[in-house]
Amino acid sequence: MSESSNGHPAPVEATDVADAVVVGAGVAGLYQLYRLRALGLRTRVIEAGAGVGGTWYWNRYPGARCDVESLSYSYSFSPELEQEWTWSEKYATQPEILRYLEHVADRFDLRGGITFDTRVDSAAYDERRRRWLVATDTGERIDAQFVIMATGCLSVSKAPEIPGAESFRGPIHHTGHWPHEGVDFTGQRLGVIGTGSSGIQSIPIMARQAVDTTVFQRTPNFSMPAGNRPLPAEEVDAMKANYLAWREGQRHSGFGVPIPEPTLAAFEVSEAERNAKYQDGWDRGNLVSILAAYTDTLTDAEANDTAAEFIRSKIRSIVHDPELAETLSPRSFPVGTKRPCLDSGYYETFNKPNVHLVDLRATPLVEITERGVRTSEREYEFDAIVFATGFDAMTGALTSVDIRGVGGVSLKDRWADGPRTYLGIAVAGFPNLFTITGPTSPSVFSNMMVSIEQHVDWVTDLIAHLRDRGIPAVDATERAEQEWVAHNIEVGDGTLYPTAESWYMGSNVPGKPRVLMAYIGGVGVYRDKCDEVAANGYEGFAFVPEPNLTRA
Repeated sequence: MSESSNGHPAPVEATDVADAVVVGAGVAGLYQLYRLRALGLRTRVIEAGAGVGGTWYWNRYPGARCDVESLSYSYSFSPELEQEWTWSEKYATQPEILRYLEHVADRFDLRGGITFDTRVDSAAYDERRRRWLVATDTGERIDAQFVIMATGCLSVSKAPEIPGAESFRGPIHHTGHWPHEGVDFTGQRLGVIGTGSSGIQSIPIMARQAVDTTVFQRTPNFSMPAGNRPLPAEEVDAMKANYLAWREGQRHSGFGVPIPEPTLAAFEVSEAERNAKYQDGWDRGNLVSILAAYTDTLTDAEANDTAAEFIRSKIRSIVHDPELAETLSPRSFPVGTKRPCLDSGYYETFNKPNVHLVDLRATPLVEITERGVRTSEREYEFDAIVFATGFDAMTGALTSVDIRGVGGVSLKDRWADGPRTYLGIAVAGFPNLFTITGPTSPSVFSNMMVSIEQHVDWVTDLIAHLRDRGIPAVDATERAEQEWVAHNIEVGDGTLYPTAESWYMGSNVPGKPRVLMAYIGGVGVYRDKCDEVAANGYEGFAFVPEPNLTRA
């Protein structure tokens, strides 16, 4: 956007006017549209995909599942919706979750408010008018009072940092952008780069198709069996009868999953008792049961290692080759500080004679060639390659849009040293811009459904507060933002998370500032803080009732 002589953005004629623009039609965008419509706001949702679903629209790789149990991973805002939808499995697959979100869009007549196959290129704030101008790749210019980024925490994929992908003669697929028609690797020699969540979920299935599979692993990950199974009718009915109490428990839990809070430290019980507790979590396929087994699991390295060694012992019991089992066993970071995974036969897959593991710590990747992948040791020939290399998490989807606030300052520049937000919802200097499950909120350290609903409800209440009082804009204050960022760092530094190189810390993207991206203080604690801020008249926010009012 050009500037006028007084330094303000030059007027650009809008092609449409809305009260709010929501970017993204995934779990967050759908619910945000539902809530704003109920307020009577004219709302435009802009979605890059051809359909609703967000993460569950794009991530169609083999074996894609949620790692939160289906009966908990669903909206709570509609009791009727809770009762009419029936999940079929303990951990729903991507197709089933997508069908659920499509059902929600149809049931609440949301599709008419969504513009598909369209990307938001930029959003610029006009200080004089207290309005945003949102520009899309189709040439639209939307004048809006509010902009709400519902772009997701894991939506901008990244490739491995090696050259040559364009030279490979066969197809290359990324798990984050899987062809909607699917891929058949039958009879092919397959190379898979990456052993994060998508790799761990997809490798067992792809290896059943391919004639030969080679997995390139830089850092082994902790994974445990999901124990997936069909949901019997009596289990579903019991949850439906108990949803009201269950949802309340979710909202005030640590991770958005109700479990008994631990009262003992790891070394306050015997080794046998510890292992029995870990075995119970392992048998139930429940990540939180192990990570929150003891009060110090995520804060004390020795306590954490009791859980880590339990999982390593399981790997040794599953993988027949002791040397291979050791290569698959994580030892460079505490369990939980990189995203732990749930799998269906991951470690067992490496017992197959046609599945191979390449340890990139011993023989680093050099390049992708016309025929396959070259490491420092040799070249591997493939018919197809899969990148399971993850995402530019938390901030990637926000900084990929040219967002400019007061004085034309870009969000990307503002976050050059790491994301700075107030509550993970607002950014000082960017009035009326809200981020759903943004950086420094619980987001990826929680059941995302719970955190998304909490954020959408809170933002909607704030918008209603402004509209009822005729206030055109609200902005987080610098002081409130600084204090929240400092609090996020302090809480994170009290845990083991900063000791690991992970996407939680931004470490997976070269050049990205190394800071803890999410709030680990707990879903319930965070909710109480947000409620307190609202009850105190939105403490930490400055209202802008007049064009000349100086922002606090």
